[in-house]
Amino acid sequence: MKINSDTGHNKKADIPDRQYFFPVQIIEYFIEEGKASLQITNLAQLILSFMAGAFIAFGALGSVLLSMNVDTPGPYNLLAGVGFAIGYAMIFLSGSILFTEINILLPTYILQSKFWISRKVLRFWGICYIGNFLGALFVGFLLNLSGSLDKEFYDGLLKFMEKKMQFTDRGTWGWFQVLFSGILANWLIGIAAVLATAARDVMGKIFGILLPVIIFEAGNFQHAVANMGYFSITVLEGFEYSWYEFIFLNLIPASIGNLIGGGILVSLLLSFAFKEDIDDDIVKEEEEEVEKITDKMNK
Repeated sequence: MKINSDTGHNKKADIPDRQYFFPVQIIEYFIEEGKASLQITNLAQLILSFMAGAFIAFGALGSVLLSMNVDTPGPYNLLAGVGFAIGYAMIFLSGSILFTEINILLPTYILQSKFWISRKVLRFWGICYIGNFLGALFVGFLLNLSGSLDKEFYDGLLKFMEKKMQFTDRGTWGWFQVLFSGILANWLIGIAAVLATAARDVMGKIFGILLPVIIFEAGNFQHAVANMGYFSITVLEGFEYSWYEFIFLNLIPASIGNLIGGGILVSLLLSFAFKEDIDDDIVKEEEEEVEKITDKMNK
C-alpha cells in the first residue's frame, strides 16, 4: 500500500510500504467500526460483549497467576500487566466488544454524525456493559466451581482487590478518586486500541496492546470491566467486599471515568486534531444518514 506522508491516504508515491497506519486512517477505521457495530443484531452484540467480559476475566486471572509470589514491585507490576494484556489481546483479535473500547468507537462515530446520539446507540452501550459483566461473572463462577485455583492464588487475588478497593475508606473524595483513576485507565486503554489498530500484523498489534496496558495495570487505574473480572473471581470466596461497595463505590465512578477518558481524551482529541484529513466521503455518508433519521422523526 502506498501512503501519502502528509495525509495518510493511499496514493501512488515513491516510498516503501509502511508497517503501520497513520492516525487519520485509524480515526476513519474507528468511524467505520463504530457504525458496523451498530448494524449487527442485539443478540450478536450481547454475545460479543459476553465474550469480551469472559476474556477480561481471563486477563485478570492471568495477571494474578503471573505475579504471584513476586515481592519486588517492578517485576510484580510488569508481570501483572503482561497477564492482563493477554485478555485484552484475546478481545481485540477475536472481534469481541468491550465497554472501554466502545467508549472510543462510538464517540468517534458520533462526532462524524453531527453529535447524533440515538436510542440505538444508547441501547448498544447498555447491551455491551451488561454483556461484559455477565461474561466476567460466568468465568468467575466457573473458576470457583472448577476448584483449579489454590489458596496461594486467592491470596494473590486479595492483594489486587485490596488495591482496587482502597478508595472506599476515603468517603466522597475516594469516590471521585476512582472516577479520576477511571479517566486515566480508559485513556491508556484507548491508546492501546489506537496502537493495535495502527499495526498491520498480529505481533505488532500485541505489542501495541502490551505497552499501555502495563502502565495501566502498574498504576492501579480503575478499568470498570477489569474490576468486574477481578471481583467476579472472588464471588464465591466470601471476600470482605460486598456487592454494594463494589457497584456503588467502585464500578459506577470507574465507568463514568472510563467514558470521559475514552470519549474525550482519545476520540474527541484525535477526531478534532485530524478532522481536516478525514475522508470527505465518510463524513458525507454519515451526514446523509443523520438527515434520513431526522426526516423520519419529523414526519
